[in-house]
Amino acid sequence: MRWLFLPILFTLFFSSLVFAEGSPIDTAEGVVVKVIDGGKINVNSEGMILKIRLYGIDAPEKKKISLKTGEVNKAGQPFGEESWKALESKVYHQKVQLEIIDIDRYGRMVAIVWLRGREINKEMVAEGWAWAYRKYIHDPYTSGYINAEEKARKEKRGLWQQHKPQPPWEFRQIQKLLMQLHSSNSFKRFNNKVSQG
Repeated sequence: MRWLFLPILFTLFFSSLVFAEGSPIDTAEGVVVKVIDGGKINVNSEGMILKIRLYGIDAPEKKKISLKTGEVNKAGQPFGEESWKALESKVYHQKVQLEIIDIDRYGRMVAIVWLRGREINKEMVAEGWAWAYRKYIHDPYTSGYINAEEKARKEKRGLWQQHKPQPPWEFRQIQKLLMQLHSSNSFKRFNNKVSQG
């Protein structure tokens, strides 16, 4: 008899997860101690450093420069630096509130960042420093972020000054393929030298 209730409990449990998607799972607050790029920050919350990815947005990739050599070790996109500077000017050394929506595969907290009543994630999109990340955004935020992006695009704000800006998720995919191609070519050249050796 009790086995009859198992499918009902299972259904209720998973339907509650679906309805809760996009809702905060926790909250925190702290001071922003580092702005990594236009979509990632580190927050000191009661002595613990929280790695935060801004929920619902994807900013242009910022080039990465090696501290040891000073050389570029990861390519960036147009407006990657400007997006980073825009976020930095808003939140660096500021006390922010976080609505944590999820934990990503890298262990970062995915959160909505609030500063004195301002929703920083949406501001970044509205000012043209980031895309609304449609793949990972859910209600009740979807329409607000998409409308903010469309308005920024229409008004040619930030990265929308470009004719056809490449979304960061496409840029990352191309970079990944290029790295794989480069690695496989390097491996082939190494094998050729060894076999000729």
